[in-house]
Amino acid sequence: MNIVYLDGKFLPINQAAISPMDRGFLFGDGIYEVIPSYEGQLVGFNLHLQRMRAGLSELKIDISITTEEWLEIITELIDQNGKKNLGIYIHVSRGADTKRFHAYPEETNPTIFAYTFEIPPAPIADKAVAPRFSCATAEDKRWKRCNIKSTSLLGNVMHFQWGYERNEDEVILYNETKEITEAAACNVFIVKDSLIKTPLLDHQKLPGITRALVLDILQKHSNHKIEECTIKLDEIYSADEIWLTSSTKEIAPVTKVDGRKIGTGEIGNVWLNVQTLFCDHRFDY
Repeated sequence: MNIVYLDGKFLPINQAAISPMDRGFLFGDGIYEVIPSYEGQLVGFNLHLQRMRAGLSELKIDISITTEEWLEIITELIDQNGKKNLGIYIHVSRGADTKRFHAYPEETNPTIFAYTFEIPPAPIADKAVAPRFSCATAEDKRWKRCNIKSTSLLGNVMHFQWGYERNEDEVILYNETKEITEAAACNVFIVKDSLIKTPLLDHQKLPGITRALVLDILQKHSNHKIEECTIKLDEIYSADEIWLTSSTKEIAPVTKVDGRKIGTGEIGNVWLNVQTLFCDHRFDY
């Protein structure tokens, strides 16, 4: 049975209960994180906590759990759920109020919930087994604070569902000036003439942890040229390679967009090199 953490207690998931007056349920008033772990080793733990705390600060939700305490909670969850390949989902809402009212209440205690779910083994740098992603493109219709990892994900869900209904693995989004923002659940990289590019962060994009790891690993351990910059929609179609990055996908190669082959239509050599470096350094953070 899956053991979860809820407000200081570890208990079976079927015994976990949250008030229907919780603002996370009523308003999506909260922040979440997903941290991958492989055989008990966490990927990007400190960076995930930094992003979560930044989001909670933006929403003025105050919790007193230290980094050491979070590590103890997560380690206990992993141990109680089998210490295998697990994603750790952390969800902090503002808590339950006595009424439904838009303004932040002053007396609520945050609801703190975490659980684990099985994920595939850590991706490896092998073209023969790497998934080949097919994507559609669509205009980004989400809210203007995508830099906050809010539990209110309806905009992302609707974009992803639109692609899912068309048998696409993801949807690459662009704004009203045809600049790439991100994908429904991933950040985006392109490669052109050996230059690795990714959209510059702003309020339209989530600061992805895998994105940050890729950039840092490349800067420290490679000679690849990297640029954070504006990427226009038409650059997607002419790219040599495209990658999606996320905590559960790591670096996923895209070989088709809107029915068009990307580059040769095969997984590229730059991806192979970068995924190899990522495998070597994924646990450094």
